Amino acid sequence: MLAKLEAILTDFEQLEISLTSPEVLGDQYKLRDASRRYKQMGPLITCIRAYKSAIGNVEAARELLQSASAAERESLETEMRTDEARIERLAEELKVLLIPPDPNDGKNVLLEFRGAEGGEEANLFAGELLEMYRAWAGRNDWNFEVMAYDRSPMGGVNQATVLVKGDTAWRRLRFEGGPHRVQRVPVTENAGRIHTSSATVTVMPEAEEVDLHIDERDLEIDVYRSGGPGGQSVNTTDSAVRITHKPTGVVVAMQDERSQLQNRIKAMQVLRTRLLQRMHDEQEAKMSAERRAQVGKGGRGEKIRTYNYKENRITDHRIGFTLYQLQDVLAGNLDPVVDALTLEYQAEQLAKQVGGE
Repeated sequence: MLAKLEAILTDFEQLEISLTSPEVLGDQYKLRDASRRYKQMGPLITCIRAYKSAIGNVEAARELLQSASAAERESLETEMRTDEARIERLAEELKVLLIPPDPNDGKNVLLEFRGAEGGEEANLFAGELLEMYRAWAGRNDWNFEVMAYDRSPMGGVNQATVLVKGDTAWRRLRFEGGPHRVQRVPVTENAGRIHTSSATVTVMPEAEEVDLHIDERDLEIDVYRSGGPGGQSVNTTDSAVRITHKPTGVVVAMQDERSQLQNRIKAMQVLRTRLLQRMHDEQEAKMSAERRAQVGKGGRGEKIRTYNYKENRITDHRIGFTLYQLQDVLAGNLDPVVDALTLEYQAEQLAKQVGGE
């Protein structure tokens, strides 16, 4: 165990030195990756150093005990018990911190929202989910940028794309992809009956330029006049942009910005992320498993989570977790749910480590 920890400390020290080298400082991509890794390793390094310090204290106390007086022995034994308890606690922390980091940790996150089954009620719920994540982003000091918003007739979401920026955004949002089911009396229902509808959330790590090269010759770019709200000039200039990636047929359209250039930049951002996700899914031979597993068909029977208004209940079906604080969660306090999912994930990873030893 100590040999493994020493190797990690050595690796970290070399990383620290590399951050001042001309080779890394002169390459924005190398500097970005090294800085991200340095930040990711911080908590682990702090814990390792504390663990080693506690072990050193116990070893020093044992040596002193051999020549200590009766009065000194009592004090040294008390210190030893304190440090031994600290070692046990830090060892448990290390088990979690030594879980291999997610390669997307530290990246920004692209969220896509769509109404699924339930007509306009599904679109309204998709809009409420978007606002729930907006509120949660505010609690976490993440930047929440709505890149595209196709409003439904009653003010819900047909489809929306959001970019969430923050060091912990992927770590906390990665569990949110999938069909979300709502059970309530919809505003579209006159008889007061409870309906079941669903909306889908897709979660993808934002792709950066260095992650994926896109050949301009593979793109078909169309410009047209925006057709939604946005000010007096929205319908007078060809500012909307639609980009088609011809080899895959992936299409991204952006019209929320007044500038054609801004819409093109955003469209390329989304296109790059979707293509990278597609590539990863194909590499895993799961037929776009990540997006399909998250979104499924959007049916009422397929769900990762249920939001029941009558019972003020939220249930995550993946881990059987239920919380009777629905309104609090919708207001942006998703931490209890995501904390439970994180603990389950950590337990699974620890079990894999034990099984692999």
